[in-house]
Amino acid sequence: MTGQTVTDLTVGIDIGGTSVRACVVDASGRILDTLRTATPSTTEALEHCLDRLVGELRDRWTVGAVGLAIAGFLTPDRTIIRFSPHLAWREAAVADDMAARIGMPVFAEHDANAAAVAELHFGAAARGHNTLVLAIGTGIGAGLILGGQIYRGSFGVAPELGHLTVVPDGRPCGCGKRGCWERYCSGTALVDTAVEMLASQEFPRSTLAAESDADPGSLTGRRVAAAAADGDPVALAAYADLARWLGLGLGMIADVFDPDLIVLAGGVGAASGLFLDDAREHYTTAVTGAGHRQLARIRGTQLGETAGVIGAAEVARQGLTAMREAAEVK
Repeated sequence: MTGQTVTDLTVGIDIGGTSVRACVVDASGRILDTLRTATPSTTEALEHCLDRLVGELRDRWTVGAVGLAIAGFLTPDRTIIRFSPHLAWREAAVADDMAARIGMPVFAEHDANAAAVAELHFGAAARGHNTLVLAIGTGIGAGLILGGQIYRGSFGVAPELGHLTVVPDGRPCGCGKRGCWERYCSGTALVDTAVEMLASQEFPRSTLAAESDADPGSLTGRRVAAAAADGDPVALAAYADLARWLGLGLGMIADVFDPDLIVLAGGVGAASGLFLDDAREHYTTAVTGAGHRQLARIRGTQLGETAGVIGAAEVARQGLTAMREAAEVK
């Protein structure tokens, strides 16, 4: 396209447990084109899906590289995805294999780190120093920015906060443990909590209850959010429970990392207006030394559900630039 170089446009793909979103993104973080589909359940189907989405976007745009935001454990160099609670890959060289198939550079990043990159460069984390970006969607992902740099830990998996045990022997989690934080504070958890509340029959006037009785499969996180916005008592109670768990978890995290800024991203984070004030109150009382220390600012995302895909595209842009600079040195 006129006035653009190849590195101006990259493809970002956010691969979540529920859906895959692929976008063409420019150097300012602006999304120019979007494709979205349900996440396939097998490795072969998922890889075919990714290749197809990139192919469709390349037919319409000249792009330089692809970035993948993946919900799972990656090696420190991000070349191997070791494990994912919600995806089929195990010990897979996802980026290199895809690059070989489609014939262009592909770079992988943890999905929460990708969201953190996006918020740092284009969104709510731009003015933070030590910032936690908490991506709340199907599960919980976390990206930690320390002194302006993504913190990965010694083996590339930090900080896996969604799988901290908050309820011993609690709800089973896809990671193999029970009682993980994301099983009480995520889009999936929101639905589970609403289902439990509906089963208690304590809310006879709930529209959500009537809808669920008529069609049990209709209850989704988006439906609970819409019902809460309409004042449904079950949905509001489910969000109050999520806010409590969020505040308690943030209190624990603040005790460990002491961030100055917390950004709530992801699909649930984008609806933070329904629970953020309550979560802040729980957080201020849950943190150690409450009333005698400075607390992190807690902000909703500026990029909404697109943070992961924008961050993935930025990771691709940075990776492609690094490749070209290395080639010039040689």
